[in-house]
Amino acid sequence: MAWIDEARLDRVDELESIDRSQSLRMLATAGAQVRRAVLSADESGIERWGPQDRPRSVLVAALGGSAPVPEVLELLAEQHSPVPVTTRRGGPLPGWVGALDLVIAVSQSGRASGPLRLAAEAARRGARLLTIGASDSPLAEVCARARGVHVDVATPTPSSRTALWSLLTPALRVADRLGIVDVPSEVFEETATILDARAEECRPSSESFVNPAKELALALSEAVPLVLGDGPLAGVAAGRMASMLTRTARLPATRGTLPDDAAQVVACFDGPLAAGATSSSGSPDAGAGIFRDPFLDGPATLPLALFLLRDAAPAALTPEEVDRENLASAIAASAGDSGVRVRELRADAASPLARLASLVALGDYAATYAALGLGLDPTGSAHVADLRARTR
Repeated sequence: MAWIDEARLDRVDELESIDRSQSLRMLATAGAQVRRAVLSADESGIERWGPQDRPRSVLVAALGGSAPVPEVLELLAEQHSPVPVTTRRGGPLPGWVGALDLVIAVSQSGRASGPLRLAAEAARRGARLLTIGASDSPLAEVCARARGVHVDVATPTPSSRTALWSLLTPALRVADRLGIVDVPSEVFEETATILDARAEECRPSSESFVNPAKELALALSEAVPLVLGDGPLAGVAAGRMASMLTRTARLPATRGTLPDDAAQVVACFDGPLAAGATSSSGSPDAGAGIFRDPFLDGPATLPLALFLLRDAAPAALTPEEVDRENLASAIAASAGDSGVRVRELRADAASPLARLASLVALGDYAATYAALGLGLDPTGSAHVADLRARTR
């Protein structure tokens, strides 16, 4: 059972009328966001920081649509950074943060309470402060009082989910200057080029049978998606895709990363959503077919499907990478044997950041097309608005 109107995905005028916040247009600016954010960061005063100013530790405060920023920074710092990088969504600032540490607070609006509180507390303790968000905002004011560095998000989008690269790029630019990650200027340009290419192939005027994002949106709508990354890089992309599916397309999705989540993933293959599961009447695959009886078999359910995100395989694999490749292949084979549909998505680029961008962008477009195919504005949710009203 597919809920998405496939014909609607190819009617550009109808997509535009539903997409009142212009989410597709904003996603198409991702490459430009990278280039613009590099310039904004360079003009913000980060030249005063260099490897000799490397902090004792880095703490990144971000949540919601900004949440991938610390995840990507941690990912890229893991193999390169001589100092620890940690994430904080909210709550109190850890007691160990002080004048020798760097706190990066990210909020597109500059008003998100979690990053704002953490930035203010970091300033009181004398920690170095980098803030990323709107220029005329409480977050920018906190940074100015602390004599930190604020990078302005020059062109705010209706949702932080479509502003990821405006928020992520400055953090990586500063981290590169401090010797925490290795992301030189050419990597940013490679990433922007990958994002431009993804925007071209996923454009609204490209029909479903040649548009990878529209085709993926249709596949996602026909199943309960289990999004699995085959390693750390693909795991970050899997988390982003699952988040975009739930928040943008309103489709429940779960995610995992190998090798840690292998057992909990394969355990689902003999659960009630697998194709080989039996119904309450004892008949197999009772959720589909013309002879399904809704009174005996219960309501039709969508089957489980595995969306396996895989990083590009290097020319020479380490023993750990060989094990991870074998594990991913074994899980895909097990899923197929269990009647669970498998869809593999492979990263395509040279540098880690560009490979991540190739996966993230495809998932972002697919989730947005899924929302539009369902007739939903990708950025507006009545229930989210209601929840905010109830908790003010």
